[in-house]
Amino acid sequence: MATMGSVTRVERLPHVDNLRAVMVAWIIGGHALLGYSAIGGWPYDEVQETTFHPKSELAMAVVVGPTALFVIGTFFFIAGLFAPAAMARKGPGKFASERLVRLGVPFLLFALLVWPLFMWFAYLAAGYKVSFWWEFTHRHPFLDSGPLWFAEILLYVSLAYAALVWARDRARADGRVDESDEGPTTLGGRQLVTLVAMVALASFMVRLWFPAQSKQVLDLHVWQWPQCVAMFGLGVAAARFGWAKRVPEGLRRGCGVAVITTVLALPVYAWTVGIGDLADDAGPYQGGWHWQALLLATVEAVLVVAGSVWVLGLAQDRLQGVSQLWRRCARGSFAAFVLQAPVLLTLAILLRPFDLPAEAKAIAVAGIGIPVCFWLAWKLIERTPVGRYL
Repeated sequence: MATMGSVTRVERLPHVDNLRAVMVAWIIGGHALLGYSAIGGWPYDEVQETTFHPKSELAMAVVVGPTALFVIGTFFFIAGLFAPAAMARKGPGKFASERLVRLGVPFLLFALLVWPLFMWFAYLAAGYKVSFWWEFTHRHPFLDSGPLWFAEILLYVSLAYAALVWARDRARADGRVDESDEGPTTLGGRQLVTLVAMVALASFMVRLWFPAQSKQVLDLHVWQWPQCVAMFGLGVAAARFGWAKRVPEGLRRGCGVAVITTVLALPVYAWTVGIGDLADDAGPYQGGWHWQALLLATVEAVLVVAGSVWVLGLAQDRLQGVSQLWRRCARGSFAAFVLQAPVLLTLAILLRPFDLPAEAKAIAVAGIGIPVCFWLAWKLIERTPVGRYL
């Protein structure tokens, strides 16, 4: 559960736990839809039996697309917010070892067994005569872990943070760093605008070699690294100013205006330039020396920085629920995120024989998948020893 405090005093923050649960539910629903999308984004698209009509796909992009550009970055932002307090309580060594268990073990389990197993089931259901070993060794990217790539990258970032803190502590002990040097003295709109520019430029440059939606060994999502690293760093900096408890009101409103303006501008832009089929028109936006790629990187940077700050501020006012349902969903959010892979693939396989439009199947998979993931997550936490690590 999300906590905030000193080494000796820890305080739970229900709104952060609840925000995380809402975002996990949104991601699960989004992945259910993307499985039937022509543009892809969820690996069931490799064996999909039907796809959205282009107009449905465009409507989905308008509704789901903007959040898809920043929700992962928001998770890194939240992780960064609570990293300094965890580091102060545990020290770099214990912090790193706990992250290795909590993030590394699920990632390895999915990369080596769970994800290839369920993708093999999906391939068999689609009529492919392949073995598990073929699926494990021939699917691209090799050692794909499905949604657990998020845990993999968060693990790398967390270990890098632990190494930096360890190096800083050593430097202080040797007198090479001023004890009073504790980080930034101010964090406001100017700093956020600068961060937006840095993330946009870094994303554009990275995507010259690793376009958006490209695949690498271990499914590294290198094209998303600039926003992931930047948002974790923003969280670490924001922790110093107490943003986990209260985002400054003026900053929250400014970020909200930036997000709403950007989101409203996207369909207007799509109509103006004549985007009618995302699968056919997405290429120049995904990377390379194209102004469209720089535009997408900039839009993404605005949404991930301003959007993360804005939704955290909204959660502080509107997601303070402490009912049993909220507590269970919040406690099981990471487990639900992990379980979405087998749940969504199983539901898609079960619906495969039915002659239904993609839109109906996607809604069914999402509508059933979200509650099932959270229900199974709570049972896993409540009734098995695995729960202590989730």
